[in-house]
Amino acid sequence: MGASSTSPISLAAVPSEAERILALQRAAVAEHGAPSLAERILALDALLGLIKKHRQSLVETVSLDFGTRAAAETELGELMPLVAGIKHVRRHLGRWMKPQRRRPGLAFRPASARVAYQPLGVVGVMAPWNYPLFLTLGPLIDALAAGNRVMLKPSELTPRTAALLKNLLAERFEEDQVAVVTGGPDVAAQFSTLDFDHLLFTGSSKVGRQVMAAAAAHLTPVTLELGGKSPVLVCRDYPLKKAARTIAIGKFFNAGQTCVAPDYALVPTDLADAFADAVIEAAAELYPAIAGNADYTSIISGRHYQRLSGMIEEARGGGARVVQHTDPGAAAERKIGPTVLVRAREDSAALREEIFGPILPIVTYDDLDHAIRLINARPKPLALYCFSTDSAKVEGVLQRTRSGGATINGTLLHVTQADLPFGGVGESGMGAYHGREGFLRLSHARATLELGRFNMSDRIAAPYGKLTRAVTRLLLGK
Repeated sequence: MGASSTSPISLAAVPSEAERILALQRAAVAEHGAPSLAERILALDALLGLIKKHRQSLVETVSLDFGTRAAAETELGELMPLVAGIKHVRRHLGRWMKPQRRRPGLAFRPASARVAYQPLGVVGVMAPWNYPLFLTLGPLIDALAAGNRVMLKPSELTPRTAALLKNLLAERFEEDQVAVVTGGPDVAAQFSTLDFDHLLFTGSSKVGRQVMAAAAAHLTPVTLELGGKSPVLVCRDYPLKKAARTIAIGKFFNAGQTCVAPDYALVPTDLADAFADAVIEAAAELYPAIAGNADYTSIISGRHYQRLSGMIEEARGGGARVVQHTDPGAAAERKIGPTVLVRAREDSAALREEIFGPILPIVTYDDLDHAIRLINARPKPLALYCFSTDSAKVEGVLQRTRSGGATINGTLLHVTQADLPFGGVGESGMGAYHGREGFLRLSHARATLELGRFNMSDRIAAPYGKLTRAVTRLLLGK
């Protein structure tokens, strides 16, 4: 007899949307195996076509999620790197996929050895809100290039963008190849517990620890792109106003809501006030107005706005000089104008926490050794920036510090390079992707040794006799 229609059903027995899709994609991996080069190129072309066809709706939807976000910032910071990344991968993928010949050991010849790169299987991607296109679709490019099937979980703080991506990707891809799962923190928490073959997370260090702990239950390997306090070191030899303008461009892009934005500036003690004034002067040229300016991005949410406002007021109350470019109507649009903090207390939130907003504290130093000690006293950052015309000085800074990546005499731009890996180190993350490194990160390098027809290695076996002793003498010496 069948179960009564009134019988209670355990919710635990009903798979979630994410569990259902994972089962579907796992079945597809088992049935179809690794996709060919042609199939991977077809998938990349479909993604490229999606971006180009729906460029305007993607830009407009991201802006709606933020409240205000410059169209140029979405195009420059998200769509252009995606298009460049796809074209780079398409150009080189055939070469990356070719098995590599290796040399078998002398004692095991005649034989051949090779390494072939295979798809891992199903890759999960947990994306943040600050660059909801680039940090969702960027990992997708590498995962498709490596031949994987992919599940994406965009941030709930950009719900319109998440819904748009879900609809657009569903038009281009079957659910068993690429699928988007939407929802709040509860969905994200469950997503991180799924039995993926690899999980890529971009977000805060705090949540990164939780994701890694959840993935450990299945021994799921993870790539973590976190954040931290990325320093910008201004050396005395570099023109101060030029450095200030370049740093202002990078710091206030997306209103500072960038994981690799300069988080604090290291400036010679006697130049701190002049540098602060120069940064704000540059900011005023970049953004003549804050309120009503479509080029200046809003803070993503009221909670983040209050956190940043509190950070400024705490620094002011602690005796810091607050230099700011803003106007009275900014608050109504959830905007915080470019702000520089001079002589903030070391225990202030602005110098303890990752800022993730348009606030730049200045930390003063006496000499270059002092500056490097200040950098190394903090956890390894996701990015490091150095402004100097002295190549020996720059090389010294790079050799004596550690960071996920670096740009010299600029900011942010190393992340946009299709042929450079992007990733953190230490508390700023683990693993790198983009380009070849992304292909390798999301592939399994399978080693294969094939014995030749006249291979004699089976003779080196128990009971061990003269042949074994002759081989060991030859390879180990007498």
